[in-house]
Amino acid sequence: MTLSEPGTDELRYPLPAPDPLEPPKEWAELRDRCPVATVTLPSGDHAQLLTRYDDVKQVLSDPRFPRVGGGQGARISDSGGVFDSDMASALPQSGPAHQQWRRLVMRWFTARRMTALRPRIEEMADSLIDEMQAHGRPADLKAALGFPLPVWVICTMLGVPDSDRDKFSYWSDTLLNLTRYSRDEIVAAQTEFLGYMQAHVQAKRAQPGDDLLSELTTEPTADGTLLTDAQLVGTGQGLLVAGHETTANMISKMVAMLLADRRRWEQLLADPSLVRTAVEESLRFDANPGIGMPRYIAEDVELGSAALPAGTTVMCSMGAANRDARAFDGAEEMDLTRSPNPHLSFGSGPHSCLGQALARTELQVTLEVLLRRLPGLDLAVPVEELQRVEGLAVGGLRELPVRW
Repeated sequence: MTLSEPGTDELRYPLPAPDPLEPPKEWAELRDRCPVATVTLPSGDHAQLLTRYDDVKQVLSDPRFPRVGGGQGARISDSGGVFDSDMASALPQSGPAHQQWRRLVMRWFTARRMTALRPRIEEMADSLIDEMQAHGRPADLKAALGFPLPVWVICTMLGVPDSDRDKFSYWSDTLLNLTRYSRDEIVAAQTEFLGYMQAHVQAKRAQPGDDLLSELTTEPTADGTLLTDAQLVGTGQGLLVAGHETTANMISKMVAMLLADRRRWEQLLADPSLVRTAVEESLRFDANPGIGMPRYIAEDVELGSAALPAGTTVMCSMGAANRDARAFDGAEEMDLTRSPNPHLSFGSGPHSCLGQALARTELQVTLEVLLRRLPGLDLAVPVEELQRVEGLAVGGLRELPVRW
């Protein structure tokens, strides 16, 4: 298979998958025969798709290769979205300024803070399960638990009222658009989102609270400067999108994977101490993680057997890399005891997900509470009837019907 020349047997990206919890059939073939492959993005632009673990980790870890956007690199979608948004342009994307911003925000994602937040997350999960049980079975676990839990957590951290959380679902969907929304719909939604966050930042400046944005209004960076209003707005937008959309989808995907083969759920019931490694393996085994991470190759580079010239856009498929047998024994099997588990689901290097400690905490607590409260939990429909989320940069399931 040769996919190096545009126009010859090109793959349209994202690649379709045959089943809701199974990977695209092309992943294995590309890893073996064409690990750097030309693909056509939803915008019609071309990029090079990376599917091997070592290649993906190399690019993601290299600070020379920044994110695409702002006219740099291929367009991911022709109707806009997170890769070409005001939010992205307001924040430093690389270099010392980016690292200063990360260090400032990372203070809210320390192990100490996550430990302190854990009981509140557990309390919220219990409350949501109470409501789900009160409404009777079957229920949509994504709507009842997977979505509201991480929204509540990130809204709490940013000082945003719970009553506004439904707005963020639509706003973040438009930011994560590939093909679902038109440019006019995205512009309208992002104008609303921007206006909301500008007012929210001003309110925090006037009357600070015990939340991340309030602290950032007065906390200087390493060079003694304060974040601008635009940077605070971009920070709030980015954390609201990343802090609820990906985790909300991952909760339902994780539970679906564990229930798809009942032996996995029974293994956890028998040994709840496996929750931590089960969460990490769910992240690695996720066959529906979304589009992956685009990177701009700013200078000529050798990648495996391929020479990529400066100006190339690469799509790093962390999902494909996480199934690479060169990096993981039994890569195509879900092993709940796997440790160590150096998956790339949160990226790698200077742009790795800064909220990964929070995501891990939410996933672990959710799984612990479900095992304790609903040991008889099961899918209410056959696995093959589950439907994937389409047209967005993140992967997920439309709903997760369950019974107990």
